[in-house]
Amino acid sequence: MEHHGATIWLTGLSGSGKSTLAKMLAKRLRAVGARVEILDGDVVRTNLSKGLGFSKEDRDTNIRRIGFVCNLLSRNGVFAIAAAISPYRAVRAEVRRATENFVEVFADCPLETLVRRDVKGLYKKALAGEIKNFTGVSDPYEAPEEPEVVINSSTQTPEESADLIWSHLVCSGLLKI
Repeated sequence: MEHHGATIWLTGLSGSGKSTLAKMLAKRLRAVGARVEILDGDVVRTNLSKGLGFSKEDRDTNIRRIGFVCNLLSRNGVFAIAAAISPYRAVRAEVRRATENFVEVFADCPLETLVRRDVKGLYKKALAGEIKNFTGVSDPYEAPEEPEVVINSSTQTPEESADLIWSHLVCSGLLKI
C-alpha cells in the first residue's frame, strides 16, 4: 500500500497530550504499513538541539530544526509526527511553507486543566516563579489561527483525538487505506 509522506505537527501547551497522541498515531499508521518517525520536542532538545536555551531565538531555532528533519522525512514517504510546543505562529508558518503535506494539529486544553493535571509538576513551579520563560505562564503561546485539526484533551479521549486526525489524513488523501 503506497502512502504519501506528511508532517503532522502537534502544537499546544505542555501537558496537552501531544506526546501521547504522537505515539498513538504512530502505532495506527504503522499498523497500515506506513513508515513513521516521531520527533518529540523533549527528545529533540536533548539530542539535535542540545545547548539551546528557552529564549525566543533558541525556541525558533529548535522548531526550524524539527521542521527541517520533518520535511526530509515526509518528502521521502515517511509520516513525520512532530510533538513540540512550538509557541510562535511565525516560525510554525515558516515550517509550513517549507514543508509539503503539512498538517497542523492544535492540542487545545485550558490552562486550568493543565495546572490541575500537572503530571511533571512544571506548572506549579512556573506559577511560583521557579521556572522562568514557561510557555503559557510567563512566556506567550500563540494558538494556531487555522489548523487543519483541533483536538481538546480536556473534553476528548486520546482515541477520539486520534480519530479526528486520522479522518483528516484519509479525507485529504494523505493516507490511502
